[in-house]
Amino acid sequence: MIEFQNVSKSFWTGVQRKVILDRGSFTVELGHSLGILAGNGTGKTTMINMMAGLEKPDEGKIIRTSRISFPLGFMGGVVRDHSAAENSRYIARLYGLDPDYVEAFCRYIVGIEEYFDRPLNTYSQGMRARVSFALLLALEFDIYLIDEGMPSSTDADFNRRAGNVLHERLTKSTVVIVSHNPHILEKYCNRAAVLRDGKFYMFDTLAEAKKLYEYDA
Repeated sequence: MIEFQNVSKSFWTGVQRKVILDRGSFTVELGHSLGILAGNGTGKTTMINMMAGLEKPDEGKIIRTSRISFPLGFMGGVVRDHSAAENSRYIARLYGLDPDYVEAFCRYIVGIEEYFDRPLNTYSQGMRARVSFALLLALEFDIYLIDEGMPSSTDADFNRRAGNVLHERLTKSTVVIVSHNPHILEKYCNRAAVLRDGKFYMFDTLAEAKKLYEYDA
């Protein structure tokens, strides 16, 4: 479970204060995946980072009682001077998992052959995104956090391998997706909310959330 209790968050832009969330209260319960509709520049990444514990609220309290993933695409915790193989073994030890299994799993999912044994700082952005996604899938969580949906790749084999594992994970886990695109949420979420002007509006269905979101758009 993730529970926000009267949480507020804002940033100073240099011109004015940008309010991301103003005394927001809501709960993400296990078994009830949540899609959050939010326009560009409204604080989607900040919301996900607060759920993961990467950013603290200005006010209020966030309670976490489940195994919560790092956000999809987050590359914190990895050492860019080390190879994907070395990083996967390091992450495995942090989570108390078998390093041989995690390395083999990531090597299979990523599918970059000999580059897997080269430093991350030699990778393209797309290759680093693959490694991040593979690490996310190698570690089983109760709640998966995704900012703007699934990673895109031009490699059909990677999409197939990663997509199959993700589908398996989401059948027994909960997902929180924050996106400006309602179509991304339709496949995974049975509840939805709208983040608008610092206010968080929770709905029982995606259809209800879309009405408010599309009216605002």
